[in-house]
Amino acid sequence: MKILTVHADYIEIEPKQKAIKLAEEIKPEKKRYEEILVVFTSVEQDDKSIDEIAKKTSDEIDKVAKQIRVNNILIYPLVHLTSKPSSPQIALEVINAIKLNMKAIGYVIDHSPFGWYKGYTLKCKGHPLSELSREIKTALDVEVGKNQPTTIRNEEVISTSFEQEEKIKSKFYILDIDGNFYDVEKFDYSKHATFKKMVKYETKKVRSYEIEPPHIKLMCEHGLVGYEPGSDSGNFRWHPKGRLMKKILERAITDFCINYGAFEVETPIMYDFEHPSLKKYLNRFPARQYVVLSDKKKFFLRFSACFGQFLILHDMILSYKQLPFKMYELTKYSFRKEQGGELAGLKRLRTFTMPDMHTMTLDINETKEEFRKQFNKCLEWNRDLNFDELEIAFRAQTDFFEQNKDWYIDIVKKIDKPIFIELFDERYAYFITKFEFNFIDAMDKASTLSTVQVDVENAETYDINYINNNGQKQRPYILHASISGSIERVIYALLEKEAMKIKNGKKGIFPLWISPIQLRIIPIGEKHIQFAKELQERANGRKVRVDIDDSAETLSKKIRNAEIEWCPYIAVVGDKEMNSGKLAVTIRETGKKEEMDYSELLSEIEKKTESKPFEPISFGKTTSTRPL
Repeated sequence: MKILTVHADYIEIEPKQKAIKLAEEIKPEKKRYEEILVVFTSVEQDDKSIDEIAKKTSDEIDKVAKQIRVNNILIYPLVHLTSKPSSPQIALEVINAIKLNMKAIGYVIDHSPFGWYKGYTLKCKGHPLSELSREIKTALDVEVGKNQPTTIRNEEVISTSFEQEEKIKSKFYILDIDGNFYDVEKFDYSKHATFKKMVKYETKKVRSYEIEPPHIKLMCEHGLVGYEPGSDSGNFRWHPKGRLMKKILERAITDFCINYGAFEVETPIMYDFEHPSLKKYLNRFPARQYVVLSDKKKFFLRFSACFGQFLILHDMILSYKQLPFKMYELTKYSFRKEQGGELAGLKRLRTFTMPDMHTMTLDINETKEEFRKQFNKCLEWNRDLNFDELEIAFRAQTDFFEQNKDWYIDIVKKIDKPIFIELFDERYAYFITKFEFNFIDAMDKASTLSTVQVDVENAETYDINYINNNGQKQRPYILHASISGSIERVIYALLEKEAMKIKNGKKGIFPLWISPIQLRIIPIGEKHIQFAKELQERANGRKVRVDIDDSAETLSKKIRNAEIEWCPYIAVVGDKEMNSGKLAVTIRETGKKEEMDYSELLSEIEKKTESKPFEPISFGKTTSTRPL
């Protein structure tokens, strides 16, 4: 990686025409940046580790910016800095990673249009530090301490299942609501545009993004989540508002599973590579693992709750009368060593929170019945989040599918929409079938939210039994279920859904029960702040999150800030409201302005969220108490 930094009074850039096929889709117009650190960059062929090169480049830019005391940065891709440039796709991934890093530590950063011929005018300041060049390399070797537990960042363990999955040749079909089967190329997608996007994604398997997914910008703008430069790529810091949303969702899915009859447990995050059951399972799950050394032993960080729950089940005495038996854990945290080029904000990351439930069943008939029930529970959960346009994929071993074809057809008829089916002759993992509810994002990429799998191996692997009606030990079937998918991916989907609405000219909004602020009270002047605080105190004990904008900003700026934060209800209070007791309330969902009694307003919010979990504000109840 080569960079040239220029401290400039200004730079004006005018895109002329596209230079490559991967050029960003932009409106070609002149743009001017003032008091700016321009960073000309050229990613090279040897820059294999996207995350590491982006991190080291970000650190170098940070050093220069601090020396010259500038907060505005422009990344300018300039392929001519090197004779050995990388591919455009890798270059763009590195640029996006640098931007995310720099935003996380407080810089205002942009990049010039990627893949365009551009004209530019630049005025360099001309001081000793105004022009600097750097060549940045990645380190391949990592020293491991002898006595302390150490995570080896550049070592990963790839399961044989993962390798088999990449080699396996699957067959893809569409099953419609009338029970007809089609090759994916022959199905009529004219009434199923979103479904077509999922099928393309699944069959082409292009996982990486050419440009930054819009949810990344939104999560930063709303102060929800940021990249943690002190950790590995794909690990995020959750800011107060984001943490509150995450906590509400964690509680919601936990309550959902417990109310469904699951027994909640908690298990370790680190396991021994040499444990016989774990070692076998490790090679049957398609994932890459983080490796940890401690006391000359090698451990791996869990990528699901399976390990701990199965070891508990091994030690349990289960009766056939207790089946189906469900065990649940909200795994904080799970770890997967995803490839750098596939990391994409909250969609695909390396550390995540996974609600994981496992169900022991008597036989294949009870398994199929429970599978169907959990399918319906997934529908219920996603409808509560207003994810109405999810597309469904089933994956199955061919012989199991052929034996149970009518069962699949019946499920499709119940949901009244076609499904995508992947069939594989050779089973590469522990499951014989599974379903996935897929969200299609703003970049036409599919992401699995809900999923349930039928496991036919791990009862044997972990020696899990139940006592049947003859008093004998018998192996159960096991259902793996994540009703919601990871919490991070739920928030990704919420943000991407709103990004698509905004693109179509509509207002973004969080579901009311998840919104960090449900009601923003805006006093017109300083003399109205005390009245606003009295209103806020009246909400104590009520299940409503109320805050106050007590800043010195103008009224219009306060209203604008509340709109930027997507506050569902905005109540302005002044002399009129103090005298009448009625509030002028703007409702974001409808765009209407209404005059409402305060108690009536609180009751309306509570009624709309009465079946959902509630958490109070955990980041200061007035805007003046919150640091920038």
